Amino acid sequence: MGFYEWLAETAQRNNSLLCVGLDTQSEQLAGAADQFDFNRRIVDATRDLVCCYKPNSAFYEEAGLHGLEALRRTVDYIHDTARVPVILDAKRGDIGSTAAAYARAAFQTWGADALTVNPYLGGDSVAAFTAYADRGVFVLCHTSNPGATDLQMLPCPARPLYESVAKKAAGWGTGLVVGATYPEALAHVRALAPQAWILLPGVGAQGGDLEAALAAGLRDDGLGVIVNVSRGIIYAGDPRRAALDLWQQISAARATGPAARPTLRSQLTLALADIGAVKFGEFTLASGIKSPIYIDLRLLASYPDVLRLAAHAYAGLIGGILDEGNGGVGARLAAIPYAALPIGTAVALETGLPLIYPRKETKTHGTGRAIEGEFQPGERAIVLDDVITTGGSKLAAIEPLEAAGLRVQDVVVLIDREQGGPEELAAAGYRLHAVLRLGEMVDMLVKAGRISTEQQDAVRAYLSS
Repeated sequence: MGFYEWLAETAQRNNSLLCVGLDTQSEQLAGAADQFDFNRRIVDATRDLVCCYKPNSAFYEEAGLHGLEALRRTVDYIHDTARVPVILDAKRGDIGSTAAAYARAAFQTWGADALTVNPYLGGDSVAAFTAYADRGVFVLCHTSNPGATDLQMLPCPARPLYESVAKKAAGWGTGLVVGATYPEALAHVRALAPQAWILLPGVGAQGGDLEAALAAGLRDDGLGVIVNVSRGIIYAGDPRRAALDLWQQISAARATGPAARPTLRSQLTLALADIGAVKFGEFTLASGIKSPIYIDLRLLASYPDVLRLAAHAYAGLIGGILDEGNGGVGARLAAIPYAALPIGTAVALETGLPLIYPRKETKTHGTGRAIEGEFQPGERAIVLDDVITTGGSKLAAIEPLEAAGLRVQDVVVLIDREQGGPEELAAAGYRLHAVLRLGEMVDMLVKAGRISTEQQDAVRAYLSS
């Protein structure tokens, strides 16, 4: 069977998601003859408690030829006695013939069943490893070390780099490496790659919260996460006792099941209600129409945490738009004054995309610009606004953008009031993307006990009329 099938079978046979990391250092052999002898004792003590083992190649390479021989003998011993898969932790990554040679070394020379891979060079470098259909690949995504955020949180465009890696990996069919020290990132990765196996370092010496990590990362079937612990087991006074303690902790967390993960939309809806950006009562809109609900997203500028959450939601939609084309090359965000200007700034910071905006009135002094910001004719502009009722204001904002030579196809808003705006834009040849629809927001607020069913009925009646 293939690696992932074997891994699932082993996890179910031993009722375990524990992986023992054989990061065996030559100077810490505790009376063993060599690294292999040390590893053999660990495997004999723990093989009924694990789903796999993970030797780190660095500790065997530094020991020279004797270390490499110990690695090969360790892999064979695990296969012959424990009958579980071996993940070689080597973090390889290169292009062309070099990547292919790394893959042959891991899978043919050393006999590993899976390998950790650095995706920094892109899909063609990962392909050399995924070409082995019966082997596993775990792509570095959001690692457990303190410096992980130096690069992995950089915008790339429209989402942090680690989220882009997770989305790519879902298409490559690989597993992912995500540290237990970042459970929020782990939850984002699980949402982007719902079926992937996640290799989870960071529990134990690095201080990761096991329960929080499993709640964030487990699949609905109770699998999908490999909890790797190295030093906390192999250098413990009683390795079996240490492994059993962890096995029991993991089993208890699995019994609880994955966390009921609130969606980004539900989090945002409740946050908007909390800051008063969604109000219920009787309001007169600019059109003169009476409404039982009022949306005031100008308040976002006063609540940076909620603004950041909104920007993340916008970024998710924009990432999908850009994925359809040529990425973010030549793309601009165009925010409609005035409510969308602080939103547009936050989204630009979240995505790394440059921001421009059409003025409500052309300047009569200075540059006389109708559009503020840098752009070139022929570039793509994604229009941002806070809400949409009808499409009139969006079409008015698009006109000067297109007159300046920008290409506009998409309009992104936080809330669609469901009063004809998408249809009006579609008739003019534009696509609307909304994070939230008013009807679903009301349903979420009722479910959360924030408003009454009478208020829900009033809004529903208003929308239907």
